[in-house]
Amino acid sequence: MMETEIEPEHHSETPLRKIVHVDMDAFYASVEQRDDASLRGKPVVVAWRGNRSVVCAASYEARRFGVRSAMPAMRAERLCPDAIFIPPDFTRYKAVSRAVREIFSRHTGLVEPLSLDEAYLDVTENKLGLPTATRVAQMIRRQIREELNLTASAGVAPNKFLAKIASDWRKPDGLFVIQPGEVSAFLLPLPVGRIPGVGKATEARLKGLGIATVGDLRDLGIEALETKFGRYGRRLYELANGIDHSPVVSDRPRKSLSAEDTLERDLPLSETEGLIRRLAEKVWAASRKDARVARTVVLKLKTSDFQILTRSLTPSIPPGDCEELTAIALFLRSRVAAAPDQRFRLVGVGLRNFAGAESLQPSLFEEFSNG
Repeated sequence: MMETEIEPEHHSETPLRKIVHVDMDAFYASVEQRDDASLRGKPVVVAWRGNRSVVCAASYEARRFGVRSAMPAMRAERLCPDAIFIPPDFTRYKAVSRAVREIFSRHTGLVEPLSLDEAYLDVTENKLGLPTATRVAQMIRRQIREELNLTASAGVAPNKFLAKIASDWRKPDGLFVIQPGEVSAFLLPLPVGRIPGVGKATEARLKGLGIATVGDLRDLGIEALETKFGRYGRRLYELANGIDHSPVVSDRPRKSLSAEDTLERDLPLSETEGLIRRLAEKVWAASRKDARVARTVVLKLKTSDFQILTRSLTPSIPPGDCEELTAIALFLRSRVAAAPDQRFRLVGVGLRNFAGAESLQPSLFEEFSNG
């Protein structure tokens, strides 16, 4: 199974693709262990200490105790009392990520980074003329190991959806290939939660409908799924059939830009103005590096009981300077109906709906929100 080339059944309306998804193994923690020999083989948690901190990454030694990314750091400490906490060094991680992407670029110009530690590669045609996509993935993993002293897992498949599932199949330091003729046999027994984008809430809703596996999802049919989930129902049906036409897009334009801060202590809404101003300054400075203009301003709040509130505003004329951005963010705060005793643990300010300056047209004042 590992060495056979992918030769998908080709239909005139379906592009013939060979996709590799590469995912670095416990990336931040692995970089720390690589650079400090005393950390190797030990449970490493990349996080700031404190009751407001969350885990950025955990080594596989720490994961054996149940420690996971995005978990509160205090819970990680309870699960693994012997864990070694290392504050994150994103400057160093970004430098290593650039070195990984340089390796990718030797093989294809079609690289779509998802984050610092993972990317899709379209190797339908590869620069080195290697005979199979599997060989390309093998060489990339070998180059990462030999040149960077790190490990990566990879999945090879006819599309992005399947390649992402495959890269997780033999982690860490693994390679898995899904052949076109094996898609149904591979997919149908999987729990629906393995489909990217199906979170706990959607999974629970599907199980309430008697759908536990991808096969159950396929059997329900597209009409029933569209009735219950709208347009997302069609997407679920396509994925249950192993269909994903989305191309690998290199240099994908940024969809949003934001800055947020988790507070040392929960604050009432009335005491967040200073933080909103600082976050707006940070976002505005970062937005100056983009030639496009953001039309929508977003305010994000997380309550002390972890409920997320967002308020968004799309004025007819986008904010032209930091003062205007700040004023809109503070206006959005005034649109939050918070009880006097309500407290907030996180505040964020963001921009989205980017467009080229030449394409902007005056539009009706638009405001929308969700809770």
